Amino acid sequence: MTIDWDHFMPWTSLTGGVVLGTSTALFVLLNGRVLGISGILGGLVGASPGDSGWRLRFLFGLLCAPLVYRMLAPEFMVHAPRIESGFPQIVFAGLLVGIGTRYGAGCTSGHGICGLSRLSLRSVVATLSFMGAGFSTAFVLRHIL
Repeated sequence: MTIDWDHFMPWTSLTGGVVLGTSTALFVLLNGRVLGISGILGGLVGASPGDSGWRLRFLFGLLCAPLVYRMLAPEFMVHAPRIESGFPQIVFAGLLVGIGTRYGAGCTSGHGICGLSRLSLRSVVATLSFMGAGFSTAFVLRHIL
């Protein structure tokens, strides 16, 4: 992926960060739960009937949000990033992420957003680990192999 510097607008990134931070803080304050996607998804397995409803609604919103954004702001989709990997690679990468979230006791959103904001040492180590692994993998795949 390359960055189109002629059309790069940091305001959209800043807005996305503010929305993520605000929604994460509100989720913790209103529900008393950490907003981690793997925990929400994993909680559907064996969840009580009253507990699965909000999880399904959250995941439905997560999946529908890009479609709604595409309808409301089509001008921003002109410079959307292109994914150059095939479907099997994406599925394999998703499975690896799922396995990693189980071993790491949380996902990037749980550790990287919620854990770091709570100054959790475990989340600092986890975030440094997955970011380092991601940087290293991207470097090896793009520049060495």
